[in-house]
Amino acid sequence: MGTKDKKQGKSVTTPGKAPVEVGLVIYPDCQLSAVHGLTDLFRVANRLGEQLNGSDCRQIRISHWQFDAAGLEPARVFDTHALAQKPLTALVLPPSLDAEPGGNAIARHLSWLITQHSAGTILCSVCAGAFLLAEAGLLNGRSATTHWIHAQPLAARFPAVRIDTEKLIIDDGDIITAGGVMAWVDLGLNLIGRFLSPTVMLATARFFLVDAAGREQRFYASFAPQLSHGDKQVLKAQHWLQQQIADSPSVGAMASRANLVKRTFLRRFQNATGMTPTRYLQHLRIGKARESLESSKLTINEIAWMVGYEDPGSFRKVFQRIMGLSPGDYRRRFGIAR
Repeated sequence: MGTKDKKQGKSVTTPGKAPVEVGLVIYPDCQLSAVHGLTDLFRVANRLGEQLNGSDCRQIRISHWQFDAAGLEPARVFDTHALAQKPLTALVLPPSLDAEPGGNAIARHLSWLITQHSAGTILCSVCAGAFLLAEAGLLNGRSATTHWIHAQPLAARFPAVRIDTEKLIIDDGDIITAGGVMAWVDLGLNLIGRFLSPTVMLATARFFLVDAAGREQRFYASFAPQLSHGDKQVLKAQHWLQQQIADSPSVGAMASRANLVKRTFLRRFQNATGMTPTRYLQHLRIGKARESLESSKLTINEIAWMVGYEDPGSFRKVFQRIMGLSPGDYRRRFGIAR
């Protein structure tokens, strides 16, 4: 943004330093705390940018967009800069208070989002906001993230979207998706780093006492096994596996428990759960290990043996692969036992 005329109190745009506009979409039942949180985050970033780089540094123009009762397109209902209208640099779809936003409540937004994207606006979603991008067809053939609890419904409704909930942010250039409900913080920092500078992004993160980088959604997601698939024989094996975590049941034993031949069991288990039996058992074991790392004083080796790993080294490798953290790092970050 340019310098300010002290007599008139108006913003004067310096050539080459025009603000970039980030619009925040207020749609029915969206999470307003995310809208106002991002507004605060960007305003603090603007202030810190001036302190670090001088008053002629670029700033983020923050606007809120909303449909009125009769409007055909949303309009600005809040704007931090009284400047002429220009194409939006980015649009953010915040989380929804609905489990899965959709239907008539968002129908008017879809063509507008497509138009904005075609004009070069970067579209961003947080958590369930990804449903709007998917409904508009803008995620087809792309990788995208959302809250881990929305992964299965989103995949079922939009099979052309590649869902990856291990990542908290997937930056695909012209479309950015963020995972959890509070991932608007990570998205906001991503945009600050892109539009202002990494230095301003780090200063903003320090101001709000949040991690500037290094978080992944899988640190926080719980393993939620698919149990509503309707295959009663596979479900029987799943219930049995919950009780066999500390043992080492073979795939043959699992198939016998399901009263199926091994080859049929493998195919049906994969179709029902989306995982091989071996990977499924690993996730069950790591889930149980996480509980102990968080709440007990058992050593890591003791926890490994408790969840069925005879070799603690193998346990550490599987834990690192699934969680993205070593067992020790996980305990230091999330452990509550004293």
